[in-house]
Amino acid sequence: MVARIAAVLALLASPAFAEALPVFSDTGPDAAAFGAAEGYPAGTRATLSQQRHMVGAYSHYDQVLTSRPVARAAAASPFGRAESELALTYTHLGQPHTLADYLDRHPTTGLLIERDGTILYEHYRYARTDRDRFTSQSMAKTVLAMLVGIAVAEGKIRSIDDSASIYVPELAGTQLGRTPIRALLHMASGIAFTEVYNGRDDMARLAHGLFRPGNAGAATVLSQFDTRVAEPGTVWHYAGLNSELLGLVLTNATRMQIADYLATRIWQRIGTEADASWVVDATGQEVAYCCFNATLRDWARFGMLLAQDGAWGGAQVIPRQWVLDATTVPADSFLAPGKTGRTRGYGYQVWIQPGPRRQFALIGVHGQTILIDPAARLVLVHTAVRPKAAGDPMSAELVSLWNALVAQEAPSP
Repeated sequence: MVARIAAVLALLASPAFAEALPVFSDTGPDAAAFGAAEGYPAGTRATLSQQRHMVGAYSHYDQVLTSRPVARAAAASPFGRAESELALTYTHLGQPHTLADYLDRHPTTGLLIERDGTILYEHYRYARTDRDRFTSQSMAKTVLAMLVGIAVAEGKIRSIDDSASIYVPELAGTQLGRTPIRALLHMASGIAFTEVYNGRDDMARLAHGLFRPGNAGAATVLSQFDTRVAEPGTVWHYAGLNSELLGLVLTNATRMQIADYLATRIWQRIGTEADASWVVDATGQEVAYCCFNATLRDWARFGMLLAQDGAWGGAQVIPRQWVLDATTVPADSFLAPGKTGRTRGYGYQVWIQPGPRRQFALIGVHGQTILIDPAARLVLVHTAVRPKAAGDPMSAELVSLWNALVAQEAPSP
């Protein structure tokens, strides 16, 4: 690794190789607490969220947990490289900062900024590399939603106003089964479910049930959460069970494993350079609310696909109208920014950024984030190991960084 870093630094110092090449570092903030002395160990399923194991686990999730491969493209689509690495200054809480400052103060494992197919900035920390597959956490939800849109276009799902039980008959007669697919996409099922990441909430119960050997399947595990507290499509409430049920709908409707459907419908069509993976539960069903794993540049390719409203290389990979519907909500909707109880709004398993520009985000706990501005074809990919799962003040600084980036690199709306 040291030799590799030296080689990259030598290239960067040469006028002939001044473009924005990948930069690698063996360290990062609080590296000792993340297990640097032990080579950043990944641990086990029981310990992967402990700080000492997070760096290793979040870049090797598919080695800690059983997963299904998502095959890469036969040939990778090339990226351009900016002639010089992006220089950016942003202000947060009244103080100016640079990208280097950000990386020196935040536990970021990878940061890539891309504009219209050209990489402006690509840095890896904590001895992570461009070959590592970084886990999504809940960014996988947006991947899932795009696959649902493709299944609708293919006629495998007749309508997102269909009830879930049409595709998951094991849930017939339950409140979950009566929930329309549209409400699941919008996190508006109206089903009681707690997700506060304390290890004792419904999210923990769901995960434990799915990964328990010998369980009766995801539909049975989900059926324990069947108390309706609001009519579908009326109240936004973030709950991983919505995504897990969407995964069952997709699997049954397409009669394909989610990983295989993703490989053939999206992953290979956008010229990915590496195999990805999706963690599966004890029965072999993909865990749909999280746990898709990909390299940073392939995450950037997926982000650019969304920035291009589902188009790639002259072909429409995801229906354009589906992407527009997924990433736009009316200002008077209960899903609009500020009306969800959050600063951001919510589309089809994707977060809607506030403000006059159309911008949206994929977000997962502990700092996994992809920010997208379609008009500028600007994508920021951020993987991290923040010890706090959600509600971390660190996330606000990433937004300040993004806003400065858009102001510098994007045209006016």
